[in-house]
Amino acid sequence: RRIFEYHGAEHKVIHAYESGNELTINNIKGKSPLHPRCGTSFLLIVMIVSILTFSFIPKDWSFLYKLLSRIVLIPAIAGISFEVLKLSAKLRKNTVMNFLIQPGLLLQRLTTREPDESQIEVAIKALEEVLSIEESHA
Repeated sequence: RRIFEYHGAEHKVIHAYESGNELTINNIKGKSPLHPRCGTSFLLIVMIVSILTFSFIPKDWSFLYKLLSRIVLIPAIAGISFEVLKLSAKLRKNTVMNFLIQPGLLLQRLTTREPDESQIEVAIKALEEVLSIEESHA
């Protein structure tokens, strides 16, 4: 349960950061613990893209060819899935895209919970650390 609460805190902090809000507990509390570009949503997209892609592998191929084709296709599936996730962020206000991201958000209801203030503080500190590292490497 606590891991899911930290996951929710991470999403809330990211929502506040992306909205340009100051990273304070009061600004963050009202944000959603669900995020359209979550890794959970990414895994769902990977699964769907995998099913679609692997459905084109001929059934009459030998086990070895099927195995090798799956291994070779993994980078393409990951890349396509990542691009779909990025596109969903750009077109978030589009009615069709909003409909398409709903399964990922529904899945996140299993992997996120409402965090307490101490968990939000940890998520704020984590984001600040990441931002300072990125700034020092820029």
